[in-house]
Amino acid sequence: MRDWLLAIRKQRNLTQSEVAERAEIARTTYAMIETGERNASVDNAKRIAESLGFDWTIFFENQCHETRNKEQEVH
Repeated sequence: MRDWLLAIRKQRNLTQSEVAERAEIARTTYAMIETGERNASVDNAKRIAESLGFDWTIFFENQCHETRNKEQEVH
């Protein structure tokens, strides 16, 4: 779950459908990205970030941190 993405969306009082429409992607795609079931492509990350007003690279910084944390749990 990308809690940070959910928090940003809720701060802006937007639904998943509204973000998806602004980003010009399918609502199901946005929902899967927000819940962490799917990683955002660079294009989708840029579209979502622009529609919510944040730096798109956060998607990939967070992904790196999540991967590192999972690897550390295994060791």
